[in-house]
Amino acid sequence: MRPPEVAAAVVVAVVALLAVAAAAAAAAPLPAALRLERALPHKGVPMRHLMERDRARHARRGLLGGSAAVAGVVDFPVEGSANPYMVGLYFTHVKLGNPSRTFFVQIDTGSDILWVTCSPCTGCPTSSGLNIPLDSFNPDTSSTSSRITCSDDRCTAALQTGEAVCQTSDSPSSPCGYTFTYGDGSGTSGYYVSDTMYFDTVTGNAQTANSSASIVFGCSNSQSGDLTKADRAVDGIFGFGQHPLSVISQLNSLGVSPKVFSHCLKGSDNGGGILVLGEIVEPGLVYTPLVPSQPHYNLNLESIAVNGQKLPIDDSLFATSNTQGTIVDSGTTLAYLADGAYDPFVSAIAAAVSPSVRSLVSKGNQCFITSSSVDSSFPTVTLYFMGNVAMTVKPENYLLQQASVDNNVLWCIGWQRNQGQEITILGDLVLKDKIFVFHVGECHDVIREKPVCEHGQYDVNGSLQRASYWGLIPTGVVVILVHMLIFGTSRR
Repeated sequence: MRPPEVAAAVVVAVVALLAVAAAAAAAAPLPAALRLERALPHKGVPMRHLMERDRARHARRGLLGGSAAVAGVVDFPVEGSANPYMVGLYFTHVKLGNPSRTFFVQIDTGSDILWVTCSPCTGCPTSSGLNIPLDSFNPDTSSTSSRITCSDDRCTAALQTGEAVCQTSDSPSSPCGYTFTYGDGSGTSGYYVSDTMYFDTVTGNAQTANSSASIVFGCSNSQSGDLTKADRAVDGIFGFGQHPLSVISQLNSLGVSPKVFSHCLKGSDNGGGILVLGEIVEPGLVYTPLVPSQPHYNLNLESIAVNGQKLPIDDSLFATSNTQGTIVDSGTTLAYLADGAYDPFVSAIAAAVSPSVRSLVSKGNQCFITSSSVDSSFPTVTLYFMGNVAMTVKPENYLLQQASVDNNVLWCIGWQRNQGQEITILGDLVLKDKIFVFHVGECHDVIREKPVCEHGQYDVNGSLQRASYWGLIPTGVVVILVHMLIFGTSRR
C-alpha cells in the first residue's frame, strides 16, 4: 500500500468535453503506436477472473477491499487495449542499461516506481501471452549500473514514504530494498539501482532525437501470485505517480522533460495510443479541481446521472477521505463503483434500456441481449464533477460484449461493485478514448488539450499562451495551477 503524500499546493483537474475540432485534420501526426497482438480469447473469460486481476493489482494500494528548463517532450510507444478479452491493460517499453535492453512495462498512474524483472529472479515468468519477448535486467552486465545503498539520500527519502526498505541492522553500504505486497499474497521485492534510460525526445521543430538520462528504478528479484502468471505477463510496472523517485519526477529534476505527462489510450481492438512526458495541447477546456494532498489522482465526483436523471445516491458518498473517493487509475482494467452507488446505477441502466432489449442476470452480473446497436439500445451516463462539469460516458464505456449468437449480442455491465468499499475507481474501460494530461509540477499557465488520439500537438517548452485562455475558466476555479489533470473526449 502506498503511504499518503502531502502535495505542495492546490490540485486542479481540467476536463475537456469537446467535439473534434475541424483543425484536427491539419495537425501533425503523432508517433505511430505499436501493433497489438491478441493475447486472450475474444470471448469466454469470466468476469470473476477479470475482477480478480484488478483486485490483485489494486490491493497493494488499498483501492479494492519546482522545475528546471526542459529539453523537450519524451515520447513512449503504447501497446495494449482496454478490451479485457484481448489484453485488458496498456503497456509501453523502456530501454535500460549499457548495452541497452528493452523491457515491456505496464502503464500505471496508480503507483510511483518503475521496476523491472532482474536476474536472478524467483517466480518471475519467462514467457508472455501478450506475444512480447520478456527479458531480465542484470546490473552486473551493464557498464553504467550502480546499486543504491541505504546511506544514499535517495534511499533515505524513499524510506520516509514507504517506497524503500532498510533494516536497522543493515550497514550503510547495504542495498536499498523495496517490497510491494498484494492483498492476495502476491507481490514483488528487490532493490534499487541507478542506470541509463534511453528514450525519444520531440524537440521544438517536431524533430525526434535519441536521448538518455541516469535514473533510479527497481530491480525485482522475487515475484509471487498473479505476477508469476504468463497469460498477460510483462517485465514490470511503470509508475506515473508523484513520488520523487517516479521517472517523471527524476527526468524533470534533470531538466530532460516537463513535470507533466499525457496519455490517450485508444479503445479500439487494435489498441495503442499516446504516452508522452509533456502536454498535448489545444484550446477549449472546462475545469474541475482535483482533491489536494492525496497519494492518487483523486477527482471530486459529485453525482451520476443516467439519461439525464440523477441517481438517488447521497452526495456525501463521493466525498474524499481515507476510506472514500474517486480515483483515476490506468492500472485498472474495469471500473469499480463505491458499494453504495452500485445498485442504484445498475437499476437505472436496466430501467432505461430499449423495450427490445431483454435483461438477464449471468453469473451475478446484470446483462442484456439485443440485436440492435448499443448506442440506440442503452442510455448514456453522465459523471458530474465539482464546478458543474459533466463527462458523458457512452454505453461502450460501461458495457462489455460477452458473447454473440446470430444477430443477438450479450452485453454485461462492466462497472463492478467495490464490495465493502466506498472508493470509486475509473479504470481503462472508462478512460479509453480520452486524453488525460497530468500536471504534477508548478505551472502558472492554462493547459490546452487536443481531444483526439490520432493527431495532436506537443507543447515542448511548457510556455503556454495564457492570455488567450482566461475566458475559458469558469467562475470560482483557482487559476494559479500547481497540480492539475486534464481529460477530454477523443475521436474514434
